[in-house]
Amino acid sequence: MRLKSKWACSFRACLDIIAPRQCVACGRRLTCTEDYLCTACLKHMPVTGFQFNPYENVMAKNFWGLVRRMEKAVAWFYYEPGSEYSHIIKALKYYHQPALGVYIGELLAQEMKASGFFEDIDLMVPVPITKKRRKQRGYNQAESIVKGIQKVVPIPVASHIVERVEFSESQTQLSRIDRMCNVECAFKGRYTAPLSHSHILLVDDVTTTGATLMAVANALQKVTDVRISVLTVGYTH
Repeated sequence: MRLKSKWACSFRACLDIIAPRQCVACGRRLTCTEDYLCTACLKHMPVTGFQFNPYENVMAKNFWGLVRRMEKAVAWFYYEPGSEYSHIIKALKYYHQPALGVYIGELLAQEMKASGFFEDIDLMVPVPITKKRRKQRGYNQAESIVKGIQKVVPIPVASHIVERVEFSESQTQLSRIDRMCNVECAFKGRYTAPLSHSHILLVDDVTTTGATLMAVANALQKVTDVRISVLTVGYTH
């Protein structure tokens, strides 16, 4: 978390009197040195620690045998629907807060960088959303997260090499098998021959069954020979 100057803190304190800011997780009023998340929520965040075993953790095992040339899979914290920490993702996706995504991406990258997670990554690809969803939301939350990551690690980003071409129905209420069927043909990889043999990091907000990420990975591997890794903010047990 960045340290603010005395002047900036005083100015923020004055603004907070007029329009108090709240922690997106617990709702507690933020101090002038806090952004989006209070110190207590950051301290007690249910982190996974997956970055210390990125190849064989429980999240990575979801992709075994389903994604060719799968490498690492890591999430920052355990996501439980209805929990205080689920409010972070909800705010990012439904309350028009792209700056929150940048903030979360920066914190996420700081956590992962210490373990050397990014050292062999050549390119980051935010998971795309449909044009309709982007129009409704005003932005792609995965792209906001990637912008935050880039503030910590200057890895190139390619949002154009995969596109969402179909979306049959919401994933929210579907089982693992139904989710996989729902998104099987939802993504299309574009011609990416210059990226052959690259190590691509797919970035998204939450991994539940992993069906969407598998579909993106497989779409990319149909058009080029790449290795795939995954990084998300949350992971559902």
